[in-house]
Amino acid sequence: MFDVVLLSLAEGSGDGCGAGCGGCQSACATPRTPVLACADALREAGARVETVLAGSDQEIDAVLARFDGPARPDGLTWPDPDSTMRLVVATVTDGQLRAVMRRLVRRYAPPPSKRPDDLARTRTVPDLPPVAILPLDPTNTEDIAAQLGLPRTPTGVASAVMNGTVRRLDLLRNDGGSVTLDGALLGGSDDDGRAVPWRGRVEVDDTVLTDGEEPVLACVIGNAGGYAEFDGLRLLSDGDPTDGRVEVSVAVPTVIKQRFRGTKVRVEVRRARGRAVSVLPREGEIQFLDDGVAGSTSRKRSWWTEAGAWAVYAG
Repeated sequence: MFDVVLLSLAEGSGDGCGAGCGGCQSACATPRTPVLACADALREAGARVETVLAGSDQEIDAVLARFDGPARPDGLTWPDPDSTMRLVVATVTDGQLRAVMRRLVRRYAPPPSKRPDDLARTRTVPDLPPVAILPLDPTNTEDIAAQLGLPRTPTGVASAVMNGTVRRLDLLRNDGGSVTLDGALLGGSDDDGRAVPWRGRVEVDDTVLTDGEEPVLACVIGNAGGYAEFDGLRLLSDGDPTDGRVEVSVAVPTVIKQRFRGTKVRVEVRRARGRAVSVLPREGEIQFLDDGVAGSTSRKRSWWTEAGAWAVYAG
């Protein structure tokens, strides 16, 4: 018999709602019928179910602590690979799921000075406990659950938890202390929706996509495919969250002189794949959306791939 925790995030909680989820306040306040239906389906399948509404990082952490493994000789907190506990995260937006995954990483990532020998050389976190995603917005066809082809109905999610397979996925960590599940779009737009050019150095491993001397309309850092297009441009070629690499593209406007017909602007898309990417703004702040959560940076920001670090229950 499984013990299942069905976790929802309350309005204004940590990174997941209010300031962090990208506009989910109204949805957070509505009755969550899918949560109750999923809990009923899980109980009918024989699980012991507890529903938790978390309103702070501390309340999220209290849930995640249930997935800790036995004490280790090195004193590190590590997930229990043999746990019979299951976690379902009810989400209105990907930003809410990101909030939970961010706390998982903070709980289980060892400090560099205490890196254990049993941690893979290419990883900074162990295999994180799998999660089931219960989407609460039936109109969203582009969230991470939709991209991964995961079940979206309460009964389908319950079936995946009880009988489905575990699918391991890549995770992007960044030096801002957060994580990225889908992708990030760097670059803003004006009141008319037109992209505002900015300058910055974008480097993927040893490949420089732009040195910061030319204008950039947008930069996409992709783990999955949610940010594959921008303003009608195809920026990511696929967006595969299982290939162990991050796909990065920049859209650079180029002025072309035409004989007898003046000039026109063509947008050049440059792409690269690698383990890590850095973006160094050259002037002012760069606006960005990271898993749908808005922010800005005027300092160098780096992302790197943690191959297979997180996992979902698939149908």
